[in-house]
Formats: sequence, structure tokens, C-alpha cells
Amino acid sequence: MAADAERLTIPALLRTAPGSAQKAALIAYTAKGPVTLERQRLLAMAEAHAQTLGDAGIGRGDRVLIQAPNGVEWIVIALATLMHGAVLVPVDAQMGREDLAHVIADADPARIYITRALRAALPEPSPTAPVIEIDSLSLTVTDDEPADSAPRDDPDAADIATLFYTSGTTGPPKGVPLTHANLVSNVRALLEERIAGPEDRVLLPLPLHHVYPFSVGLLTVMGTGATLILPRSLVGPRIAEALRAGRATILLGVPRLYEALWSRLEARLGGQQPWRQRLFHASVDTCQRLQARLGWPIGRWLFRPVMKRLAPSLRLAVNGGAALDPTIARRLQGLGWRLASGYGLTETAPILTLNAPGDGRLETAGRPLPGVSLRIVDGEVRARGPNVFTGYRHSVVPNDEIFDAEGWFRTGDGGQIDDDGYLHLSGRLSSTVVLSGGENIDPERIERVLNAQPAIREAGVLARDGRLAAVIVAADTDDSPDARQERVNAALRAARADLPAHHAVGEIRLSVDPLPRTRLGKLRRPHLATLFDSLGEEQPETLQAPIDAEAMAPEDQALLADEAALATWEYLAERFANKRLTPDSRLHQDLGLDSLGWMDLGLGLRDQAGIELDDAAIGRVETVRDLLQEVIQADPAAIAGTGEGPTTLIEQLAAPEALLDESSKQLLTPRGPFRYATARLALGGCRAINRRFAHIEVEGEWPQNGPFLITPRHISAYDPVALTDSLTRRQIEPLFWAGWTGLLFSSALRRGFSHIARILPIDPGAAPQRSLALATATLQRGHSLVWFPEGQRGRDGELQPLRPGIGLLLAAHPVPVVPVWIDGTDSVLPVGQLIPQRGTIRIRIGEPLLPEDYGEDSRVIVDSVSQAMAALGPSTTASDPVGGSQAEGADAGDGAAETQ
Repeated sequence: MAADAERLTIPALLRTAPGSAQKAALIAYTAKGPVTLERQRLLAMAEAHAQTLGDAGIGRGDRVLIQAPNGVEWIVIALATLMHGAVLVPVDAQMGREDLAHVIADADPARIYITRALRAALPEPSPTAPVIEIDSLSLTVTDDEPADSAPRDDPDAADIATLFYTSGTTGPPKGVPLTHANLVSNVRALLEERIAGPEDRVLLPLPLHHVYPFSVGLLTVMGTGATLILPRSLVGPRIAEALRAGRATILLGVPRLYEALWSRLEARLGGQQPWRQRLFHASVDTCQRLQARLGWPIGRWLFRPVMKRLAPSLRLAVNGGAALDPTIARRLQGLGWRLASGYGLTETAPILTLNAPGDGRLETAGRPLPGVSLRIVDGEVRARGPNVFTGYRHSVVPNDEIFDAEGWFRTGDGGQIDDDGYLHLSGRLSSTVVLSGGENIDPERIERVLNAQPAIREAGVLARDGRLAAVIVAADTDDSPDARQERVNAALRAARADLPAHHAVGEIRLSVDPLPRTRLGKLRRPHLATLFDSLGEEQPETLQAPIDAEAMAPEDQALLADEAALATWEYLAERFANKRLTPDSRLHQDLGLDSLGWMDLGLGLRDQAGIELDDAAIGRVETVRDLLQEVIQADPAAIAGTGEGPTTLIEQLAAPEALLDESSKQLLTPRGPFRYATARLALGGCRAINRRFAHIEVEGEWPQNGPFLITPRHISAYDPVALTDSLTRRQIEPLFWAGWTGLLFSSALRRGFSHIARILPIDPGAAPQRSLALATATLQRGHSLVWFPEGQRGRDGELQPLRPGIGLLLAAHPVPVVPVWIDGTDSVLPVGQLIPQRGTIRIRIGEPLLPEDYGEDSRVIVDSVSQAMAALGPSTTASDPVGGSQAEGADAGDGAAETQ
């Protein structure tokens, strides 16, 4: 009996694992860099903390709850709890307040470990158990402290080791107690399959509070003597970083991870052209067939250049948590990877069947693990083995409902076993839809077909009034709601070709928010029914409030596990409290955030989240999700939160050339002889055009001494040409012009002309900081600048609201402002016309507006300049002279002249 206990306890498993004590057991990527712990040191840290638990009065069988993201501390506390003989209660770091309150009340923990950020979410009244913040916890041991300095007795095999709480797909989370024997028997069965060895490096991008990553990812990896790799966070960029830098040979994932991985590879290798996608798919399919028939991993060599950048050492992908689409599985095999997959439940610790690499049938759930027995009763899969639990905590479900009369566990899954012993699953019996005609429908089959349609992001199928119905989230589109509905209807019609007639979906309701899922991606069907009903009520298309983080898709919830991303989301939720803010929200179209407002937002993120986003990052961002991913990858701002250095855009523009690269600074250099001569020719050409097409009347005079900022009204692409006629050659020589990059810099010829004519590339849409820095540096070097403050051509004869760029520019570097009113250019060169026609142009030059007149506040500056310009025109033209806030103004042409 003692020998059995020795073999079936987690401490014994850890002690007897193969491999050197000096070999790396854990590599954890953190904000401060990778942390590597050898096996001896990791176990010493766990033993030391186990002693701390004992000193604190934690007894065997007491519950120790931990709610935190993956990390070194999580693993040390978990191992220490198990070594001490206490019961580990892992809790989702993103669990909602209501579920968390239920779990704490049900588990009755003797101690709670939590992060400082999550502590605020603890239910009220506060738990009676001591709450320890992991952030301030010291788990180190001295180098001279031996790992066996505090010998202790192992717990018994029958002792409860962990108390996992189900994800709550059908109600409040239920406590699932698993003994040391349950867990170790499953680990030993997996070890017998020899999937991994001591030389492997296993990447775990899944939260450890689930039994699958805990048992397969932590216990099995440590039991085999391999190295466990934890990414910095559970999001795509960090996973890719750990795959490459950690030289992972095995990846543990769930279907949504592999689907995202395939989509990324498909986009990179297949591109957007249909012929490239067909060629890529044909190549992958050919490689998969050759590998299946001949055992040749041709894809590993054919796609080596791309795979080397993504996962250079990866040889095996393991799937769990839910069934992987066989099509995706075969395609990953075609890339040269071997695949393994398992099926099981939390109640079975967790694996029941395994598709071993090289021996699996991907369309099945695999064959039973050693020691596990399966049978089918009334279409239900039933299981028996040493890994099966003995009942829920507090018997929330009576055992006679969990086990049959012979003691077999009722899995609740439908299925059958073929002649070769492979299990074929047909879905959750509780999810089976029974139609009015008596047909039994597996909704997951329909969902897989619908989700394959490009117009559908995700679909959830249910029954309503004896018919099939669905909640559908449409793929990203800029279309109107009616057009989006039509796209989805067309997708439904296309999907029917791949489904039996009685699988046709009748009523559908579109949701703008993601479907309710668990952290491992399982659909919460009772919540789906509630969502379907709520979508039928009279309501606007979107609620005017940010989405609750608990309602986000699992991968988006994972983004918020990163502290900087969470701080960014909270900042956005506060700023856009009256808008429907979701990860899919587009910053410009949905949130009304223009380019300079975006830049102002970036500075706010610098203060709130401690990160810097450069112009290149701004150019990559379209949605909130893009922004969160950029924030995760951004380097922390060295001066954020320290009170040192510039913390606003205006302060940064005090030294504008520090924000410019060398190519931008070259635009400000003096003209050489060739450029000077060419500029003289260009000026002569402009004046010749004016003599041919325009009679120009000028009222007022230009100031004699600069620098100053010229702010003309903008109604035609002819405006800059007309202005040259009001200036002398001597006045034009030191002058710079702001020009929109979308036209004036769109070709080599136009860029060359713009460089000669001293036109600065202004593009707030992709590089707002650079645009304002160029303008400020121009004034700082003593040059005057022509800046069109409306940002776009007026089309109704009225002065357009000024954009905030001019306010930021003058607040950073105050100079006199010369307002200019132009009339008639829109008749000489109307919008859409290439050849000018004869007409009269009037240019009215106003009195300079001095810095003491417009002050230091950027919003007041916009107002002052707008009023000065409007005063030059007819009294009826001053429409809404105030330019608005910095967050609501500039479009892509702020300050820039356009051309046709």
C-alpha cells in the first residue's frame, strides 16, 4: 500500500522524474525578461513555501485558493500547496464577481493568493481568509539551502489534491475534487505514450486554472523531465515570441489557438489573391497526403522559410479542451507538424482518450488511455478508471445522477466506438436539438459549417419553437446593417449545400458582441439562449456603453491579462463611456477618433499605461483589438509615470527635431543651386498660369519680418497657385508649404517637385506626430509656413471648422498668424476639373494675430484663428468657427493643401 501511495502522489511524481536536477525546468517570459529555474531550485522554492504554509497554520486538507495569471509565482505556490498536503483551488483570473463570490463561499479557503490588480474584484464582504498579494510575495531561497532542508511526509494517494471549478456552461461553477491518485494515474498513462521526453521544451499558452493545462501542461511536463515554457501573456504576439525565443518543440493548445495560427499562416502564404490561396491549399494538401501515406514530412522543408520565423523548433502540436476541426488538423500536418489530441473532462483528470502522434485518426477522439475503460450506453459515452473523480463538492449533483448502477461515469457526451477502438463523438447530449418532427440535431456540426463562411465570424445554433435558430456574429465589414444582414443571408444559403435539408437554420439574429464562451472556447449554451431572446427585444443596434470584459471572446479576455492592455482598455472605457466600445470598434469610423485625436490618445496611454506608440504603430491600428495588441508589444515608456521629460504632445513639440528621423530633417535643409534654379522655373510657371487663367485682386499686405504662419481659406486645389501671385519672389524664397502626402508625395515625380517647392509632407492619418514636428521645426528654424487649417476643401461656400492641429502647433511654438480669405479659386478650378478656366480671384490678407492675442490654450487658439479668418469674409460665412476638441477634429489633411 505504501508503494502504491509512493507511485500515486504528486510529490513522488516530481521527485522521481527523469532528467538532471540542474536542467531547466521552467522558462517564464516576463516584462523584465526571461526567468529560468533549474529543477532543483524550483523544487527548493516550492519546499520552502510549503514550510511557510505550515508555519501559517495551513493544515492538510485545507483549501488554498489562487487567482492570478500564469507565472513563476503561480507554479511555486501550486507545487508548495500539493507538497504540503493542502488542496489547491485554481481560479480563473478573469472570473466574474458573481461566480467568484460563489467559488469562495463554496471552497471556504484557508488562504487566498491574488494579484494586486485583481484584489479589487474580491466580493463584499471581504473573505475571512487571509489574502496574500502575489506581487509582493518573496519566493526565493538562498543558494546554499538544500532542496531537502525540510523533509516532509507525502500526502496519501486518496487525499484531495485539487479542487477545480467547472467553467459554468450550464449554471454556477461546480467544485470538482481530484485526488493525487486521479491526477497521477492520468499523468502516468500519458507518460506511457512517450509523447514527450526530457529533451523537449513545451510551450503552454493556456491558463493553468483549467485541469487540461494543469495536468498535461504542468504535471506531465515535470513528470517527464521536460522544460516548461510560459509566454509573457496568453496573446498571439507573446505566444509567437515564446515559440521562437524558447525554441519550443511541443505546443499545447486548444482549437481556437490553432484556428488563429492557421489563419495567420494562410494570410501570410496565401495572400489575398484567389489563385495564391488555391496554390497554397493545394500544396498543403499534397504534403499532408504524402506524409499520411509515406511518412515523409515534406511540408517541413517546403514551408521551412516561414515556419522558421514562426516556430523554428516545433515538432508536435497537442490539442485539448475541445475537438479540433479535422480540416485544420490535416492542414497543420501538411505544414510538417505532428499532431496529438485528447478528449476528456474536468471530472476525469482530464484525459480519457488520446490520438497519439503518428497513430491517430483526426476525425475521431482517439483510443482510451491505459487504465481507462469506455462503453456506450443509450448513445452516451461512459467511463471508468483511476482518473475518474468520485463526486462533486457538497454533492451539488447527486451521485446517482453522475454514475450508473455499475459505477460508470456518465460523461454526457454522445458517441460510438468503432471496431478499432477509436471513439467517435457526436456532441453533448444536453446540447442536442430535438425538432418538432423528432429529428435529433447536433448543433456543433451546423456551427462548424456556418463558421467556415467568410461572412460569419461565429455562430451559435439553438432551438426555438421546434425549429433551428441561430445567433450570428458577422465578420468585420464597413457595410450598413442591411448590407451586413444580406451578406449573412447569402452565407446561410451557401452553407445549406453542405448540410442535410433538415439542418437548415430558420430564424437568425445578429449580435454585435461575441458569443458567450468559456476561457477554452466552449460555447455557453444557456447564455446563448438568453442572448437570442434579448436580441429579439426592441433595442438599438448597439448599446451606448463599453462591453463588459466578461462578455468578450476568450482571446480578447486574454489580451486584458496584460497589465498595459488592461490599463489601455480602462482608459478607453472611461474616455468613450457613452459609446459601444468593443475590441472590434474601429477608432475612426465607430469612435469618431480622428488622427490628431488619436495622437492625443496615445499621449494619454503614455500616462495611463506607461507605453509609447510611434507613428508606425498608429498606422497599423484600425480597431481597439489592434491597439491592445500594439500596446502589448510596445516597450514601456522609460519616463512614463516618473514625472521626468515631456508628458504632453505640446511639451514634446518644444524640441521637434528630436521627433524626426534624418530623412525628415533633410526636407528642411537649404536649397542647392540646382533646386534653387528649378524652384525659380516652377514659380515662373505658376505665374504664367495665373496670367493665362486668373485675374487676381489682392487686399492687404504681408508682414515684413518672419517667421509667421499663413492660414488661408481652402476651397480649391488652385489656392496655392493663386497665393504665389500675392507674394514677391523674396517673400516666397524662405517660405514652406504644407502639402497632403496622399497626393503631393504619391509618386517619385511628385515627391521631387514637392522637395524643390519646399512642400512638407503632412499626413496626420499615418504620422501625425511627424507632421506636427516638421511644421514646428520649420517655424523654429525661422521659416514662415503656409498651413491650411480647415484640413479639407470647403464645398458649400462656408468656412469649415478648423482642425486642432493649428492649436497644437501654435501652442508649441507661438508665432504671428496671418489669416487669409480666398474667393474665386473654386470657379477657376472646380473640384473634379483638371484644366483651369478664366475667372477672378480675390485674396484678402488680414492683420497678424499675435501670440498675446490668442494665448496658450490650444482650443482657444483654434477659436481665435477661426474668428480672425471668418472676419475677413462675408458675415454669413462664419459657420461654426470653433474647431472642437483635440480628440474630435483633424482629418487626414489637417494643415495640408490638396491637389487634383
